[in-house]
Order: sequence, then C-alpha cells, then structure tokens
Amino acid sequence: MLEKIVIANRGEIALRILRACKELGIKTVAVHSTADSDLKHVLLADETICIGPAASAKSYLNIPAIISAAEISGAQAIHPGYGFLAENADFAEQVERSGFVFIGPRAETIRLMGDKVSAIEAMKKAGVPCVPGSDGPLDDDDERNKLIAERIGYPVIIKASGGGGGRGMRVVRHAKDLTKSINLTRAEAKAAFSNDMVYMEKYLENPRHVEIQVIADGKGNAVYLAERDCSMQRRHQKVVEEAPAPGITPEIRHDIGERCAKACQKIEYRGAGTFEFLYENGEFYFIEMNTRIQVEHPVTEMITGVDLIKEQLRIAAGLPLSIKQEDIHVKGHALECRINAEDPNTFIPSPGKITRFHSPGGFGVRWESHIYAGYTVPPYYDSMIGKLITYGETREIAIARMKNALDELIIDGIKTNIELHQAIMNDEHFQKGGTNIHYLEKKLGLQD
Repeated sequence: MLEKIVIANRGEIALRILRACKELGIKTVAVHSTADSDLKHVLLADETICIGPAASAKSYLNIPAIISAAEISGAQAIHPGYGFLAENADFAEQVERSGFVFIGPRAETIRLMGDKVSAIEAMKKAGVPCVPGSDGPLDDDDERNKLIAERIGYPVIIKASGGGGGRGMRVVRHAKDLTKSINLTRAEAKAAFSNDMVYMEKYLENPRHVEIQVIADGKGNAVYLAERDCSMQRRHQKVVEEAPAPGITPEIRHDIGERCAKACQKIEYRGAGTFEFLYENGEFYFIEMNTRIQVEHPVTEMITGVDLIKEQLRIAAGLPLSIKQEDIHVKGHALECRINAEDPNTFIPSPGKITRFHSPGGFGVRWESHIYAGYTVPPYYDSMIGKLITYGETREIAIARMKNALDELIIDGIKTNIELHQAIMNDEHFQKGGTNIHYLEKKLGLQD
C-alpha cells in the first residue's frame, strides 16, 4: 500500500480522499491556496503545503507547484480528485515522469477519452452503442456537412471535440442554419478549449442521462457498479443524482454494464471512470467518458457497499481489483442533492461567512462537506459546498429521508439552493421517476 499521498484538490472531495487514506493508514499532504488554509481537510492532514494565491491558475492548476509539494514532502502519489487537473493528460504525464504515481488512468487513456471524436471511435470498436453522428470531425466542406446532417436527420447537435461541462455545443433544427452553427461552435471551441475540432450527432429530443460506474486495475480486471440517473440538470450541470436509475431492469443493466467493462479491458483502463449515456426509448447512446471519480460517486457506494476511493488507492499501489463482478449486488436506492452556495432563484453564487450550521442525521443519511460554523466560503471556486445523500430500502424511502434531511440542514449567513432541492423532492413527476434532462429547466422556466 502507498505510504503518503498528495491530495491535489480542495473542498469535500479532498476531505473524502483524506478519510479513505486514514482508513488505509496512508499519510496525507494537503496542498492549498492562500484562501483555503482553514479548509477542514487542511486542518486534519498530516502535512500541509501552500502552493499559491487564491486564483486557481496560480494554485490548484499550478502543475510545477503540486509536483514540488510531492517532492519536498516525500509523497509517493498524487490524487487529483475531480475538476481542476483530474482529466489533464499533461498533468498525469508530468506526475509519472517526475517519479510519482498518478492516481487515475494513464495519460494516453485520458487523451483518448478526453477527445470526444477519438472516444466515440474507440467505443464503437469496443461495442459500446453511440449516438448516430458524423463518425469523425467535420471539415470546411459545407455541402458535405449538409449531406451528413441529412443522413443523420434533423435536429442535429454540433459539439466541440474538446468540450465539456455543457460548453461547446449547438442544436440545429433546419438546414439553413447548419453552416453558421458549425462556424460559431468552431470559433467558441477554439477560444474555450484551444481546439476548434467539431463533430455532429443526432439530437435526441427527450433523453435521460444515465451513466455507468466502472473501475478497472489496468491488469485486465474491470467491473461495472450499476448505473446512476443524473437527468435533473440545469444548463447541463447535474443537480440531483440517484442510483439505480428508475426503470432500468437487471437485464438492461447487465447488457450495458458488460459492454462498458469489456471496453475498459480493451483500452486497458486503470482506475475509476464513468461512461455517460443518453437513454431514450430503451436505447443507450454513449456521449463521453469521465476518466476520474465523479461528484456523484457516493450514491453508487451506498447501493453496492464498495468504497470507490479506497479501490482507487489500492489500484494506484499496483494491487489488483479487490472485487469481482459476481461480488457486486445492487441493494436499495440512494439519492444525492448537490448543495451550492447560490441564490435558489437566480443561481448567482453566494460566498461569505457561515454563521450557523447544523448537519442532518439519522438512519440512511450521509453528509459530505467541508463546511462548518464560522467557515467563510471563498468567491474563487465552484459554488458546491456539500453533498447530501440518503439511502433507503426503496426509492420512496430514500426520497422521504431526503425530505427530512433537507428540512434539518441549516446553513445561515449565505444563500443556498436547499429550497430548490425541497421543491424537486416534492415534485410529482420526479417522485414517479424517469424525468428527462430538460424537465428541470422547463420547471424553472429556463427553457421554452
């Protein structure tokens, strides 16, 4: 097992990693910006190193500073968490070249799956179902692009190959708008991702977002840990996640899960990862793979009993997977609400000092957060300040527990989106299960 690692992240995921390390007897080095010296995991870590000022570009995205922290602390490995540098292939490569273990996939795998065009090609070869599309990047031939769109059938969506987080995509419903949309998306992609490659896919009107959690050891062993439904979204950002996905039968789960596990073996995947799909009319369509741990990983842990962070650490130490597919059983239901420091109506971030705080509790309630009374939420980073997870023998019990937990959760001094989550839990369509990815935005009046 590893002896000491650098946690190259902040907030609740950094605290989650620290807890797993403590259970395995691994010493921790918390790197932090000047704005984060009072973070919970920084206060609990074995060692702490300030790597720069508040701005992410000068701290959490500062590759030389993070690697230097590993060198001076004598750490063996670096865990990137999610966000920041977690899916940066250059970072993974530099970590390994510097003699440290990157707790995640190899750099070439991150590059392969980080580029949407090459990822789709790889998944097609591996037998994973994909959305009908251009089967590669679009060129400057307007007539050829129009023929591709006609073959696919309108509406189509133009996507940036290097895009993510809901950016770099544009829906086209009519042929007259195609060329302009391609050029606009290409220009946006160049500005946002330094990569102007775009491709085309069929635009599914009312799909759900269903994803498959996988973990593999890079030694030929790979398993899938059921699926999550992440269809409750706002501006392509997930708000509520749950596992398993309503309406997915064990037979459907087995079929798509096996394909994902085999794809991991084919690309020699190492670590935790997630295959993201659009799901419509009983069919799965691959859209991308996240080559890291996900924000919503706790709901999968709750229904399978598998600690995904510990498994990541074991794999990074060179150990094989500790579980086989036949060991994984889905039991009960779990929900996760992302608690953000933001206005529940305008969604404008609300940094500031937390004057009063009370965490919820009770059977089947899990609170993942770095905040505490007196903590000041800085304005420099993502607005998520916690994740509230509930588990129940049935989906109905999980929802009932979430309602109770949201009522118990007190965060004063700043605005939060607790009120939004309460409205979602009381929504009759959500309670039935199976809402599509556009439902929440329509409910909020953000979409026609």
